[in-house]
Amino acid sequence: MPTLELNGRSYNVDEDGFLEDPSIWNEEVAKDFATTEGVSDLTEEHWKLINYLRNYYLQFGIAPMVRKLCKETGLPLNRVYELFPSGPAKGACKLAGLPKPTGCV
Repeated sequence: MPTLELNGRSYNVDEDGFLEDPSIWNEEVAKDFATTEGVSDLTEEHWKLINYLRNYYLQFGIAPMVRKLCKETGLPLNRVYELFPSGPAKGACKLAGLPKPTGCV
C-alpha cells in the first residue's frame, strides 16, 4: 500500500492517492490533500462541498451522483470544477477522505 507524505504526516493511500481509511479523516487531512489537487486555500465553498460529501458518504456509504451534489449544495457544475480542477469525483472526494468513487477514471 503506497504512503503519501504531506506536511510531515504520512497517509496510507490507494494507487490513485485516495485515503485508504476514511475514518482517520479530519480537516487537517483535507488541507494536506488540497495541495495534491492544486487547491491552495480551502474557502467556505470548498468546505460546503467537502462536508456535504462526507455527510452523504457517512449516511449512505457511497459518494453522491454529481447532479445531486450540485443540486443539494446549490453550486453549478462549472463552479465545482473551478473549486476542484480535477473534478468532483477525483478532487473533491479525495479531499473529503472518501474512497475513489465507482466509475471515476
